[in-house]
Amino acid sequence: MQSKAERSFRILKERIMDGTYGPGHRLVIDQLVREYGISSVPWRESLRRLEAEGWVEIVPNVGALVRTFDTDAWQQGLSLLARIGGYATALSAPRLTEGDLERAHGLNRQMGEALGAFDPARFGRLNREFHELLASRAGDERLVTMVHNEWARLEVIRKSAFWYAPGRAEAALAEHDEILALIESAAEPDAIETAARQHELRTVEAVTRYEAELPRDPNGTGHR
Repeated sequence: MQSKAERSFRILKERIMDGTYGPGHRLVIDQLVREYGISSVPWRESLRRLEAEGWVEIVPNVGALVRTFDTDAWQQGLSLLARIGGYATALSAPRLTEGDLERAHGLNRQMGEALGAFDPARFGRLNREFHELLASRAGDERLVTMVHNEWARLEVIRKSAFWYAPGRAEAALAEHDEILALIESAAEPDAIETAARQHELRTVEAVTRYEAELPRDPNGTGHR
């Protein structure tokens, strides 16, 4: 049976991820107690846990606030994911089953369909599922959890980065096929890790380059 602390944690995380509690939202323990019928102690534990994971910021004399993410946070997050995701994919590669690889190919085909239908939300969901699948058999539960949590955080920051950089989505699909080909040919772990890492870093570079080229507003406070 799920503990109260675990239940309260999952409630908060799900509400943050689905946008119910948006960036800057103040999480008031007394309100949570009244709304969900769970005592204050589990909520305090959950907020500390969410702070450690980077979802919440606890501000003195203010309380717990849902973190506000910006482009820099997205770039840093995807750069981190490139490293840990690449490593997890390399560890996972020899353990992936034929069924896993068939599913990965299927996800990449579905991403192509989502691209054709101009459905960035579906494309983003499938992309995350593809990469989490390739990292899922790393044999290190903590590493796999870290990959999952970083994908979840990135999804909150930006649903799909590919539409921000023209041509990046098509290139990503081709790179997925290249990563799968390396795995299926039992390539060296270093080669798989490098391909997976560079794949994510190319997205960072493409989006960063595209945003740098956007015209800025007259006040110089951001893009138009």
